Amino acid sequence: MEQIRKNVLAQLDITREHEEEELLAVIDEEICREAKERMIPLNWRRELRTQVFHSLRKLDVLQELLSQDDITEIMVNGADHIFYEKQGEILAWDKSFSSKEKLEDIIQQMVGSHNRVINEAEPIADTRLSDGSRVNVVLPPVALEGPVVSIRKFPKHPILMEQMIAGASISRECADFLKILVRAGYNIFISGGTGSGKTTFLNALSEFIPKTERVITIEDSAELQIQGIPNLVRMETRSVRSDGKLSISIRDLIRTALRMRPDRIIVGEIRGAECLDMLQAMNTGHDGSLSTGHANSCRDMISRMETMVLMGMELPLQAIRAQITAGVDILVHLGRLRDRSRKLLAIMEIDRMENGEICLNPLYEFVEMGEGNGKIVGTWMKRSELIHRGKLYAAGLEWEDDGGEGT
Repeated sequence: MEQIRKNVLAQLDITREHEEEELLAVIDEEICREAKERMIPLNWRRELRTQVFHSLRKLDVLQELLSQDDITEIMVNGADHIFYEKQGEILAWDKSFSSKEKLEDIIQQMVGSHNRVINEAEPIADTRLSDGSRVNVVLPPVALEGPVVSIRKFPKHPILMEQMIAGASISRECADFLKILVRAGYNIFISGGTGSGKTTFLNALSEFIPKTERVITIEDSAELQIQGIPNLVRMETRSVRSDGKLSISIRDLIRTALRMRPDRIIVGEIRGAECLDMLQAMNTGHDGSLSTGHANSCRDMISRMETMVLMGMELPLQAIRAQITAGVDILVHLGRLRDRSRKLLAIMEIDRMENGEICLNPLYEFVEMGEGNGKIVGTWMKRSELIHRGKLYAAGLEWEDDGGEGT
């Protein structure tokens, strides 16, 4: 394949962009020439055609994995070792890059297409692919065994709340409850571990935002697939570039967003000092704002938020907790269970501060009932009523239910 690839490159005019049909015609010509010298079965020719095209125009051997909708994660550990996740199971890929240099070329292609820079001086980068897949790259000398690439794939079409209900990730009652909270402008923070589905759930919640509102999204790498909001502004951070352009952080973008007349601000993920800026935005009239963060429980998310605020400013713990209590209304916790399913595990309301501690009001909780056919079976138990209903009343909305269990 490598010789055919070199022959094709030798025929191309590097001063202009070639259409796909034109490139495929050159590839076919080279394969026919090669087939005359040695017998190549027809099915091998088709495979060879695809491989050469992917190596020239797409992402080489990774393209086949990226094209499969049921693959959710791709992990490259050097040029010779590729793994992927399919239906929750990690498997080894029987293909590899032709050389370390080819892998490095693909990395530069991925990183450079979205104004990111990666080299020996800056060996770590986050970026995304054209389909929205999240990419993390680590180069030597940080990565000891060669370049490491991690790709988190997202569905081509966002998963809607109805699909989550059908997939038993959330009950109808919990979904309806969250729908009315989003419409009423409650500030909601989504927590969960890696791979628990925070971004997917945030996309699903955004379905319920009134279409008349102005929404601004802020992300490290743009992944959100907000649908149906005409007045939508999407912003993405920028790292320091070798051409001298300064970095633009999430903190910078939140501060800028406040001057752009937003109704709601959505921050893809809070990881550090920007937590303080997000809380201040929630406390200055931008009701209905949404964000996510890594944590093992709702209570743990509060502790992490306190730590993240302290990363940006030295404040008394009591002041930080007061900001959290005033700014965040609802905590939603997601998890990935041992059967590899992703589920809503808890919905909690931030109630008040008492004796210097933040009091939580558990609203819904997923309770395991057993296992069947290798799947965890459970129900969403209602624990208590929503205490703070001022935003519901202000929006002219009400929440009434039968007080029973989710299913």
